[in-house]
Amino acid sequence: MVGTILVVDDDPQIRHSFERVLARDHTVLAASSGENGLDIVRGTRPDLVIMDVRMPGMDGIETYRQMRQVHPKLPVIIMTAYGDMETAIEATKLGAFDFVLKPFDIPAVLDLIEQAMAAGRFTQNRVAMGGTPDKPHADALIGRSPAMQEVYKAIGRVAQTEATVLIRGESGTGKELVARAIYQHSARSDRPFMVINCVAIPETLLESELFGYEKGAFTGAVSRRAGKIERANRGSVFLDEIGDMPFEIQAKILRLLQEKSIERLGGREPVPVDVRIIAATNRNLENAVAQGQFREDLYYRLNVVTLRLPPLRERVEDIPLLTDYFLARFSTELGVPNPGLSKEAREALKAHVWPGNVRELANCLQKALIFNRGFPLDPAGIAQAIGKEKTALSADALPGDAETDGLIRQWIRKKLTEGSGGAVYEDLINHFGSLLLQETLNLTGGNRTRAAKLLGLSRPTLLSKIDKYGLKITTSVSD
Repeated sequence: MVGTILVVDDDPQIRHSFERVLARDHTVLAASSGENGLDIVRGTRPDLVIMDVRMPGMDGIETYRQMRQVHPKLPVIIMTAYGDMETAIEATKLGAFDFVLKPFDIPAVLDLIEQAMAAGRFTQNRVAMGGTPDKPHADALIGRSPAMQEVYKAIGRVAQTEATVLIRGESGTGKELVARAIYQHSARSDRPFMVINCVAIPETLLESELFGYEKGAFTGAVSRRAGKIERANRGSVFLDEIGDMPFEIQAKILRLLQEKSIERLGGREPVPVDVRIIAATNRNLENAVAQGQFREDLYYRLNVVTLRLPPLRERVEDIPLLTDYFLARFSTELGVPNPGLSKEAREALKAHVWPGNVRELANCLQKALIFNRGFPLDPAGIAQAIGKEKTALSADALPGDAETDGLIRQWIRKKLTEGSGGAVYEDLINHFGSLLLQETLNLTGGNRTRAAKLLGLSRPTLLSKIDKYGLKITTSVSD
């Protein structure tokens, strides 16, 4: 993520080091004092500030307080020496994104910088409601269908409350955008907004990322560190894919909701925190509770206000608007003319099922633009972008030969006839998902890294699904 980074430190070697490392991807500004850094923030709004605590004149903490008055949502990373730990913790309580210890590990700091800049984009870039093709916005909820109008109204009703919100919907429906919109319209919009993807972070690191740790809590814990929830104090926390959160950590989230406190790893005293929880999942939590994979008490605590995002197949009337919006946006971003679509291509887009929902539609149109030769997009170009070799799309098109498809359809009809309608969809999806993962693992000889690559999944996501389906890996190979 390209941006402007301000480094505030009285040590010229530190400033030079950051300039040398960051200048290839970012615009780097430097200040030798807090007063100078504050002047730069007033005149040129950076995307991120990296600042030392101990400086002549105005120290880092006071500089940070005054910077917040100028730009409340500006992400700041505090640098500190070992003797300044309590000061750094105080800075994070005031809202600093994080702190790093000098001397620091460069790769770890670079990763933290990218996280901070992403968090800044989340909090500062407003989500447009009902964006239009003539005014394409990078972050927008698009749709005029009755289903989307209900979503907009629900966001308006819940945003100004302090209620816990659970956003439900299939992958690609825009759950993250809805969470950001709720935050941006809330009374906490000038406070931190922390995003935690419960699947993307390995289970072994998730607990420390959420709750922090005390010095000596585990090997490598050389100092106390505040977790993301503590750093979001008086703000909001978005727990994405909470349905895949490890069962043991769910108990700590329940305690947070009930008692408004957390406990750092290795700590013995509760740490009070005031955060609003917004959660999202694409899983059937009722089934997860019934199967013992999700805590029932946490489910009821989360399920105070539920927003359901409709899949694209339930708002087909929005596809033309979405299509025009994405073509306008991506043609501008790619620097290519907008070729438009043929009438046949528009019909093909409306006929496709879109299992990946809005995200899949966006990716399809972006890919189609990249390979377009200047003519209006036709069904063949759309089919190629989706990954189908056919020149036309239809709502009932399925991969594979007709005989295999017929057998699958017969089996599905049998299951639908036998089922009561309660959990049939989830059972069928889980059945096919389990078969797909097991066959992929068999093909790769149990190599989970190769299996994840074949399936187009991240390795943590694959591991969570292996655990979800209770798959047995009988062949062990180097991973």
